[in-house]
Amino acid sequence: MILTIFAFIIILSVLVLIHELGHFLTAKKFGIKVEEFGFGFPPRVFGIKKGETLYSINLLPVGGFVKLYGEDAAGGGSVKNTGKKDLPTKDIRRAFYARPVWQRFLVVVAGVVMNFVLAVVLISYVFSTTGIAVPSSTVKITEVLKNSPAALSGLMVGDVVGAVNGKSTTSTKEFIQTIKKNEGKKVTLLVVREGVSQDIQLTPRSNYPKGQGPVGVGITDIEIKKYPWYQAPFFGTIEAFKFSWMIVSGLGQMIYTLFFEGHKPEGVAGPIGVAQLTGQAVSSGVTVTLWFTALLSINLAVLNVLPIPALDGGRLFFIVTEAVTRRKINPKYESYAHAAGLVVLLGLMLIITLFDIIRIASGQSLLPK
Repeated sequence: MILTIFAFIIILSVLVLIHELGHFLTAKKFGIKVEEFGFGFPPRVFGIKKGETLYSINLLPVGGFVKLYGEDAAGGGSVKNTGKKDLPTKDIRRAFYARPVWQRFLVVVAGVVMNFVLAVVLISYVFSTTGIAVPSSTVKITEVLKNSPAALSGLMVGDVVGAVNGKSTTSTKEFIQTIKKNEGKKVTLLVVREGVSQDIQLTPRSNYPKGQGPVGVGITDIEIKKYPWYQAPFFGTIEAFKFSWMIVSGLGQMIYTLFFEGHKPEGVAGPIGVAQLTGQAVSSGVTVTLWFTALLSINLAVLNVLPIPALDGGRLFFIVTEAVTRRKINPKYESYAHAAGLVVLLGLMLIITLFDIIRIASGQSLLPK
């Protein structure tokens, strides 16, 4: 339990900090004043001011935040009305809401981009080091049981079965079906061993020990594929986009099921479920943890880009609307919209968390099936 909580906090904090770092670096690039870059959420434990920015450590150790000068210019909507009175002209120009539309757009979208880039980096690293399991068109022997027909015939781990009785075999399903049809009959396997083809004959058993099967072998039609380091980013990006589409389509299904069918969709986990998944991933090793972190990072990016007030996507919606209409939206109304969006999001999160609690109380697993 302690490992699960610790791993969840660390991974979530890294993802949120990477996200906020995108906002921070882009704002600095455009000369927008960054008032605070914080780790965790207030109340503040301590902070160090370097230049004009306060770098703080806060009590709640989950995530982080960036406070941009003039980010919430609630009021009349004029450039000078940034929540501060009698500002020097140079400070007014450095307020977020005083910057050109394209700069504000890039500052807001930078967090999402950073999460996507992090996912691509993690996936690419896995692709180029440990590799990824992909379907194969061959059947490979992974285990040979003692005193089994396979062992007595000379089959070895690593052998690739290309055909049974002259019929091509491209999947474990085909192999199993063919063997079952020939129980008690002699069959000829076309086997490739270290690049050399040879025929091996054996007789599948009709009566066999439990769990051993007629032949007594372990088989797979999955292979581990690694990409060279210079190809990994390309395929990593493709995989990240696939993940993104999977999350978008799943989110759409979740919303429909939740609001139109009135129950929590299967396979959807709230914060408690995600924490359990995190603990499971960490327990499974470094590769699974990196893969899971990449998926969470893409999930965070997709959720943030949705055009919902209080999220980055909501802010982008107002910025794009301003660009299209060429009229500034009253910051007061935008502020109201973000506040309402936050209430809706917190309510949705509370509902999903309650579903998690109910499932725990009823003894059900929170992990997707």
